[in-house]
Amino acid sequence: MAGWPPARQGAHCAPMDCPLSSAPAQQEIPAGAIRRPWPQGGFTSAPYWVYSDPAVYAREQQAIFRGKSWHYLGLEAEVPDAGCYKNTYIGEANVLLTRAEDGSLHAMLNRCAHRGNMICREAFGQAEKLHCVYHSWNYNLKGDLTFVAFRNGLRGEGGLPKDFELADHGLQKLRVASIAGVVFATFRADTPPLEEWLGDVADGIRRVCRKPLKVLGYDTQRIHANWKAYHENPRDSYHANILHTFYGTFGLSRQSQESGMVLDASGRHVYFYTKAGTEKASADYKETASALRSHNEGLMLEDPSILKWRDEFGDGISVQILSTYPSFVLHQIANSLATRQLLPKGPGRCDLVWTYFGFADDDAETERMRLVQMNLAGSAGMVSVEDAAVCEMIRRAVGDGAEGESYIRMGGSTLESGGNSKLSERAIRNFWHAYREDMEI
Repeated sequence: MAGWPPARQGAHCAPMDCPLSSAPAQQEIPAGAIRRPWPQGGFTSAPYWVYSDPAVYAREQQAIFRGKSWHYLGLEAEVPDAGCYKNTYIGEANVLLTRAEDGSLHAMLNRCAHRGNMICREAFGQAEKLHCVYHSWNYNLKGDLTFVAFRNGLRGEGGLPKDFELADHGLQKLRVASIAGVVFATFRADTPPLEEWLGDVADGIRRVCRKPLKVLGYDTQRIHANWKAYHENPRDSYHANILHTFYGTFGLSRQSQESGMVLDASGRHVYFYTKAGTEKASADYKETASALRSHNEGLMLEDPSILKWRDEFGDGISVQILSTYPSFVLHQIANSLATRQLLPKGPGRCDLVWTYFGFADDDAETERMRLVQMNLAGSAGMVSVEDAAVCEMIRRAVGDGAEGESYIRMGGSTLESGGNSKLSERAIRNFWHAYREDMEI
């Protein structure tokens, strides 16, 4: 296919771990195997052992990543034509996203049904069939087995059993669904339909991904912290003006601006937004801001053009951060648009894959603006570099999790308290509530 894979401007990494790297064997851990007591605070506290216990991590692979949730796989724009595939992960399960000859999308484990060998090694590609190099078991783009070498033996020797049926030995398939060009998959047949599962937060996806998408580049970073520490971060709606010097100093996002938060009915998914330029004078805010390390009026930009953003959605929102449980983020920061895919790689590390995109009908100036503003996010972004740093600092501080717990009561101590205000930890309390339900702890 001409022009495949898509150009990765401003990027240097493929959007996945090296596909030849080994992953720990997965085994189901009975729910009762985790017997450590949860703090009395329930979802207002998270024990530090939950970030480092190997038994907890192993249980998460079954109860959460193979549980009743939808998981982000990629954008439809990444598999634009028949035969295109993307190699990615759900938790530690290696998964292929494919587009079949009829245009339909499919998801399946990247694992041959014969001896478990990896089918596709490349991050992206295009093929007429999926071929295992080990013993030449071939599959179509929907994951059905179509050919086995020497199935009938040779010269009356060897061969598979007479009752062997190709239809019984396809790749393990996942349910797949998309919304506004964003593709999700689930291992479970009883997971509710995607849009029902997303609830009100689906509107936040449709708002950003309102037209056909075009991939602009990728960035992958290794974070030496537990995946949950990062997942809490984009759900934390009030740290931005405190941690991030760029946000507060240059006015892209401040607590004094008009803002809000939308949480779905289950509490699993959330998005919040801020409208730059809607300052509300407040003596309380001025007093607080004057004491914030992040608010520094002495800082200047040599090139202030990065702050020039166009209200392309017509609603005045300068920043929208959307998170779906357990590992997907969609952001609009000014005119920079991206997805983030969180991939656990052990109790003490995770990968964060950034996929930057625009719209297929963007003119040259709009695309240039998006590329410039990509410098706000990503592994070295002027905003988001601090998020990964804090996650690693937390890991160093809590150590082996032998004692201690967090305190999650900003805005109240119930799942509802804090309402739609960004100045709360409501979304984090709801995460831990959902997490404990899935993990049965």
